[in-house]
Amino acid sequence: MLDLNSVEIDQKIAKSVNEKVIRKAHALPIFLRGKKVHVAVSDPTNLQALDDIKFATGNSVEAVLVEEDKLNKTIEVTLQALESSNMNVGDADLESLDIVEGGEDDTGPDVTKSDADDAPIVRFVNKIMVDAISQGASDIHFEPYEKIYRIRYRKDGELKIVATPPVQMGGRLAARVKVMSRLDLAERRVPQDGRIKLYISKTKAIDFRVNTCPTLFGEKICCRILDPSSAQLGIDALGYEPEQKDAYMKALARPQGMILVTGPTGSGKTVSLYTGLNILNTEDINISTAEDPAEINLPGINQVNVNPKVGLTFAAALKAFLRQDPDVIMVGEIRDLETAEIAIKAAQTGHLVLSTLHTNDAPQTLVRLMNMGVPAYNIASTLNLIIAQRLARRLCKSCKRPANIPKPELIRQGFKPEEVDTPGFTIYEAVGCDQCDGGYKGRTGIYQVMPFSDAMGRIIMEGGNAIEIADQAQKEGIKDLRQSALKKVKDGAIDLLQANACTMGE
Repeated sequence: MLDLNSVEIDQKIAKSVNEKVIRKAHALPIFLRGKKVHVAVSDPTNLQALDDIKFATGNSVEAVLVEEDKLNKTIEVTLQALESSNMNVGDADLESLDIVEGGEDDTGPDVTKSDADDAPIVRFVNKIMVDAISQGASDIHFEPYEKIYRIRYRKDGELKIVATPPVQMGGRLAARVKVMSRLDLAERRVPQDGRIKLYISKTKAIDFRVNTCPTLFGEKICCRILDPSSAQLGIDALGYEPEQKDAYMKALARPQGMILVTGPTGSGKTVSLYTGLNILNTEDINISTAEDPAEINLPGINQVNVNPKVGLTFAAALKAFLRQDPDVIMVGEIRDLETAEIAIKAAQTGHLVLSTLHTNDAPQTLVRLMNMGVPAYNIASTLNLIIAQRLARRLCKSCKRPANIPKPELIRQGFKPEEVDTPGFTIYEAVGCDQCDGGYKGRTGIYQVMPFSDAMGRIIMEGGNAIEIADQAQKEGIKDLRQSALKKVKDGAIDLLQANACTMGE
């Protein structure tokens, strides 16, 4: 009988056998002599275990009898050590894995579920996802190309490469993510949508919205990280100016009407809407949402995922909501006239409706609704508030420094001469330190919060355009996106570079 405490386990040979095989066989390969693997077992009559390890290693095996308790302990210690090494897996480790290559006519490697469940692949994908969460990334991109494969995180709006595994691993990585998302492994010709729930502790889970898209060299996968805690931040954490916050709160307090949030993809529209819903989410209010898909799960809100394949469109969900005695309705996006008409009907019949549109600023939202075919009188009678927003990278408080920019340039950028001449007027620029990412840390919102006034209603009824509405908003003292961005620059929250990037400044 061999004393396991006196033997140094060969990590390389132990690593060659899947963790599931080791646990199922209750046997551990401990070292290799020539072409023979010595396997520690407590039951030498368990021939199936020896056959499994022989098949896994491709070598002949020889059983070595050890004590049961020591074998249990050594298996756990060895597997934990292997897991720790694989959590920092590099290209060399990945390249040593068995690769299944596709033929010339294949769109990708012929990957099976067993390949996707391979322990190193499982650990590698898990590490990519856990690291993305810990670094505060919003998206993970798995991208196959002809000669390279790269994985990128979007963090604070910027994409950065975090790993470049061997290109042959692309099929297995895609298969693993698809298995986790419960997608069809065999289907690689059309895009698919799925969802992953990853428990990072007993009390906290993070959801991933997964989309696959077939490209020339395999499936590109994008995982959007959906953190439910983002809706619990509160309105004060989103970056609204005091007057903008007051306008949003007043609109939420109204019993009926419509609130629209507009902006490009990734500008924080969903978080703004859910922050409002969270304020309204009390036991005496019935809230229903239709989304594609539901990104943030909030208890107390009835959330519906639209599914056009079975006829559950935004319009169909809205019609159902109106028979469910709702107080507040949230529509993920108004995409067509039918959805817009039902949403407006709901807003006219005693419901508060929140939704999103894709336009550049608040005044253009009104024109977009008219172009969709919504009558001007319906817009004028239902709209309460429009919020246009962007996200800008926030300057790091630890290393930002005053920027030396000439006064004429500041005036050209949009600052008023009296502002620039004010004592203590200072704008800052990014530097970079060990506490931030290139001088930036986190993001803040830039908003145009436009309550819909009677004067704007008259402009709409008379067939006015977005320029006339914008002029009226200026007369009413409503900051546009550019003015809001310059206010953030003046307050030292962002720099001119970010203000220009978010508001099309020069």
